[in-house]
Amino acid sequence: MLYGKRAAFLCLGCKVNAYETQAMRECFERAGAQIVEFEDWADIYVVNTCTVTNIADRKSRQMLHRAKKKNPDSIVVAVGCYVQAAKQELQKDLSVDILVGNNKKNEIARLVAQYIEDGGGKQKPSLIAEIAAEKNYEEMEIATAENTRAYLKVQDGCNQFCTYCIIPYARGRIRSRSIEAVEAEVRRLAASGYREIVLTGIHLSSYGMENYSKKEQTLLCPDTGEVPLIDLIRRIDGVPGIERIRLGSLEPRIVTEPFVEALSSTKVCPHFHLSLQSGCNETLERMNRHYHTEEYLESCKILRRFYDRPAVTTDVIVGFPGESEEEFGKTMQFVEQVQFAQMHIFKYSRRKGTRAADMSEQVPDQVKAARSEALFALEEKMERAYEQLFFGEETTVLFEEEMQFQGRSFMVGHNERYIKFAMKTEKDLSNLLVKGQIKGDYVGEFLLFERKQLKED
Repeated sequence: MLYGKRAAFLCLGCKVNAYETQAMRECFERAGAQIVEFEDWADIYVVNTCTVTNIADRKSRQMLHRAKKKNPDSIVVAVGCYVQAAKQELQKDLSVDILVGNNKKNEIARLVAQYIEDGGGKQKPSLIAEIAAEKNYEEMEIATAENTRAYLKVQDGCNQFCTYCIIPYARGRIRSRSIEAVEAEVRRLAASGYREIVLTGIHLSSYGMENYSKKEQTLLCPDTGEVPLIDLIRRIDGVPGIERIRLGSLEPRIVTEPFVEALSSTKVCPHFHLSLQSGCNETLERMNRHYHTEEYLESCKILRRFYDRPAVTTDVIVGFPGESEEEFGKTMQFVEQVQFAQMHIFKYSRRKGTRAADMSEQVPDQVKAARSEALFALEEKMERAYEQLFFGEETTVLFEEEMQFQGRSFMVGHNERYIKFAMKTEKDLSNLLVKGQIKGDYVGEFLLFERKQLKED
């Protein structure tokens, strides 16, 4: 189908996009294409786009135009969320030859091959689903991953409709992959040598909830009181070769005592990303976040009851419309009360098509910048304080790659709590679990680590 064609891929955005890009790349390989780097000359350029912010839209357009500039005779394929949200605009874009929306990515190789066979044409091929009406999960799979940990998409879509977010309109409603399909892929990845699996989705906490009515979709099964995600985790927990299961971003509301008690008996790492967005209840209500800070704090306490010093990480948006100095002050106080291991901090970006974009009291950019800097300073202080809790203790690191610091070779990787470590060595320890002692010094942003014992099972 695509024999002799050079194809290049670029992924913009989230880990779900990364998984889908790898799956599409493997589709092209099976069709006979030679995969090259995006910076190289290619016959086909595929850009998996992002639309989470206006900046992401602009970056998506820039990369599509850059691809066509590299080779004016190439076939440029725009794929994903930006395509879904801006299909009419992209139909007019002369740099783009083929449009593929969400829930149609597994058909991309066939569509490109057909386009080549037809000799191009005046009409731009387009595969864009009516995403709001989609009820079926689009089956994709990967055989390899770029890192030593394998990201595995198990869920798509979101029903939450936060007022700042365009993603429900670009990804559609919640849809989940079957437990059987996930387990089969985990077994294949384990057989290929992967030891750590990261479960990811657009709204991972909603896994399996499409099977319940709208009234019942409270993220807890009405019949058992459990979270469907637990059933999936239990199934893959027993797959031989998999030693760590890591979870993508979680909804704070599913972190109940029964949920965490069930997690604590599995290989799930003591690293939990609970999206916060604001530490002020008034701001959370304007965001339509469905929880208050009191509930969030209780979820953190539950995690700390069942796990020894778990890494609790989060996202925070500063400068949301109407955020006063008092409201921002409440966020500062709350995140310090929680004591996060890490925070990802974002300045609110006005997104056309969302309710927040039309809200009054938009916060000036200079105010957003000042608040962001204040949170970054607090984040750095909390991250260092969290790491210092473990100085002198033993831990196990899954090494990922070699890096150079001060002219010396180090292997770098993460432990179960996702703390970054570096160990001085000339040996390639990629994808090996190494047990050792945490030193109290840093090289770059990595904690130094001294090897004690190698685990190579």
